[in-house]
Amino acid sequence: MSFANKLIHFYGSLKPPVNLPKGIEVLFPQKDPQVMKVVESFCKKFFTGNSKRRLLLGINPGRFGAGITGVNFTAPKQLLENCGIKHPFGSSSELSAEFIYEMIEAYGGPKAFYKDWFIGSVCPLGFITASGVNMNYYDDKKLQAAVTPFIIEQIDQQLSLGFTRDHCICIGGEKNFKFLSSLNAAHKWFERITPLPHPRFIMQYRRKQKQDYIKEYLEALQS
Repeated sequence: MSFANKLIHFYGSLKPPVNLPKGIEVLFPQKDPQVMKVVESFCKKFFTGNSKRRLLLGINPGRFGAGITGVNFTAPKQLLENCGIKHPFGSSSELSAEFIYEMIEAYGGPKAFYKDWFIGSVCPLGFITASGVNMNYYDDKKLQAAVTPFIIEQIDQQLSLGFTRDHCICIGGEKNFKFLSSLNAAHKWFERITPLPHPRFIMQYRRKQKQDYIKEYLEALQS
């Protein structure tokens, strides 16, 4: 099976975690056939070869990026304009996607970047409150405890696709890194994990230093 088809199978086989705390709902875009069609197009365009790729692991999908498109850190605008994939999701953008794709263009563009790297998530499905507000898996202790077995299973599943394990980039340099590092100590997934600041933090609070952060990302990716 090609690497693209392995990724497609991974996302097509996702089943949401159960027993979530009251008032928290799962964000599961891949249950929509239109989203899975886009995921298939994305994977077949950028992951046809069997190059040895490393992982960047974000936190979990949010409702304005991967929660719409099914592609991590890729909002509808970037999916069309940067990746060249037509879709029915409109043209909205998202701060994290804007940073990531500016960084990807500095790397050499999507084809060069995705030949070397894949952007996954510590938790491949996201979470929202009943009122529709984004949540990270670590924002609620009961939620984190409930989804930890799911997270372990899904990281195992992602790694079984054939990623290189010598170096992982963790997007989200505090809570996400701390949690992933604790799991890695137990499961020995990666030889080393490098934390990087989250793009949303950069774009909201450090936008004037954006080029410095892009340089920091590129240095970590090329190390």
